[in-house]
Amino acid sequence: MSDDLPITISVSGGPSIETTLGGLKAAAAAPGKGLLPAARADASDLAATIERARKLFDEQDYQAALLLSSGAYDQAKAAASYGKRMKASEQLIGKARQMQGDALLIESRAKMALADQYDDAQKAGVLATQGRPKNIPDENVFTLKDAGLSSKEIHEARKLRDAEAKQPGLVERAIEARLAQGFEPSRANLRAAVGTASASKEDRGDNFYQTPVEATRTLLAYESFSGTVWESSCGLGAISRVLEAAGYEVIISDLVDRGTVTRHGELQTVGDFLATAPDEEGEGPDIVSNPPYGEVLNDYVAHALRVHKPRKMALLLNLNFLCGFADEARNFVMDENPPARVYVFKRRLPMMHREGYEGPKASSRMNTAWFVWERQEDGSYGDTTVIKRVDWKDFEEAQALQPGAGGNIGNINFDEFRRDTPRKTLDERVEDISAKALIWCAGKDDFDAVELRRAVGVRPSTAEGAIHWMLEKKLINPAGEGRFKTASGGWTALKATAAVINDRKLFELIEQVQGVAA
Repeated sequence: MSDDLPITISVSGGPSIETTLGGLKAAAAAPGKGLLPAARADASDLAATIERARKLFDEQDYQAALLLSSGAYDQAKAAASYGKRMKASEQLIGKARQMQGDALLIESRAKMALADQYDDAQKAGVLATQGRPKNIPDENVFTLKDAGLSSKEIHEARKLRDAEAKQPGLVERAIEARLAQGFEPSRANLRAAVGTASASKEDRGDNFYQTPVEATRTLLAYESFSGTVWESSCGLGAISRVLEAAGYEVIISDLVDRGTVTRHGELQTVGDFLATAPDEEGEGPDIVSNPPYGEVLNDYVAHALRVHKPRKMALLLNLNFLCGFADEARNFVMDENPPARVYVFKRRLPMMHREGYEGPKASSRMNTAWFVWERQEDGSYGDTTVIKRVDWKDFEEAQALQPGAGGNIGNINFDEFRRDTPRKTLDERVEDISAKALIWCAGKDDFDAVELRRAVGVRPSTAEGAIHWMLEKKLINPAGEGRFKTASGGWTALKATAAVINDRKLFELIEQVQGVAA
């Protein structure tokens, strides 16, 4: 692809930036050091914008620095997203994210400085307040417009400033941590790192909310796991204690050292779950946990399924985890590797208050569910999710299923069920769905195995088998990058099928796409 390829980057709420692929590459190659981004070779508009924002910050023109750094953040974010869509190298995407982090650092420090100016004006009595009589001379008045921030943004900027004052370097470390792990350094992640809208970082802990006993008892009444279970975000042991009481051996670990121990007195392991790897893929223990929410959640679940590939995993999640389409990790764990079962609590769980919380106890405002992934014989996590509504009140004193059984109490008893008919071979499964698959393919410009699997509702192995069969029969042709399109032989077969089954809609589809009468 030519470096002269023109690229337009549209910035949310701002102007469009005209550049080229070569300009993006040159910008990404520029080095960056220090607390604020250091001077760089002005090889692109993006690098120049970041440099100008840095200089404006040094000159204490915080509002202008904020304006430019915010635009640079959006540009770099768009560049990284564009690079991913164009399958650019990880190095190029990483450099774009580095510039995004540089811009975010300047933006954050500018916001903190403007929050200081706002508070100073408030103390000096020269702050114009909405709804109050005008009693300050125009030349002395200081407004939200002067700060360049809304009242909500001033509030967030204060929290950012206060968190930085308590832990100097927190903002920079949070950004660098994301970059070191290969993740996007986003504004949302930075807010999560320094505190949510409802609790400061000090109050909130590390996204640590203890799991109600009722939640785990409900899970164990429905699901059985391997004799040894890994609680990968153990906290103070709210889940592991219930597991141990049910007869499980539990391995415990957490990002934070809370001094939690097992019933045998073994101390928890301390470390980042995202940095873990099994000794042998797919051979580790089952996982049961209430993982940290926020920005890290999607990556947490994807890491478990992609790297550890547990035979079975149950995670207590917000019911909203069923939704979402923009995050690749969420799509990976919900579409490509969907949970086998989801137990939705129709009665909200008792409030999961954060560690050390001593305020008034409110009822829970979050709908939660146990998401259970179970690896199939073919190594996949299947393609079907069964959702069951449950009431934790019914399981406060319920007996747990025996450890090691590995089953569940769904409509089929896994121990006693016997198949009356032989299991179909792959060839037989492909033959069953071949006509349906070909008809679906004809309505698409191109497609891949995942899209075919979801459309016709079959296992990954069956979808791949159907593609191989259609390739062998010259019904489809490769379209590049793992995608396929209907071949002339496929249209011939479709016409014959339409004639046999006398399907007028299929005739119309062929006429519409091929432009010929069937």
